[in-house]
Amino acid sequence: MAEYQNTPVSSGEMAQRFIEFVMMQAQNAAFMLGQIPHPQTGKAEVNLDMAQLLIDQLVMIQEKTKGNLSNDEGRILANALANLQIAFVEVAQKQRPGASVSPAPEPVTPSKPEVESPAAGTGEATGTGTEGDGKRKFVKSYGS
Repeated sequence: MAEYQNTPVSSGEMAQRFIEFVMMQAQNAAFMLGQIPHPQTGKAEVNLDMAQLLIDQLVMIQEKTKGNLSNDEGRILANALANLQIAFVEVAQKQRPGASVSPAPEPVTPSKPEVESPAAGTGEATGTGTEGDGKRKFVKSYGS
């Protein structure tokens, strides 16, 4: 059994560990978004719920470490989050036209509901949070 050594760790080593952690979480999220093929089957598999969980965990890490990260750490975390959030929206939109696989709300950009509301113009109530077909709109924001 491996023993844990309680030795002081340099700040450079901690920075490297943090970056590796962020990249590992980002890689797991990319795998769940189907960007990385499954090693056994070679096929891309999508699990939006798990991808959203991993992205939300990175957002939590970003919020909890605000003001405590070096420029490099903050930049790497922010870039990883931005890339994953864009990929999540793209994958969710691809799955939308077909059968609804995931009952979870889909993240959309904040400007999307504003664009659709004026275009509706069908005389139906606007601003109620529902589309013309009676379905509720859900907006998930990954903003900072």
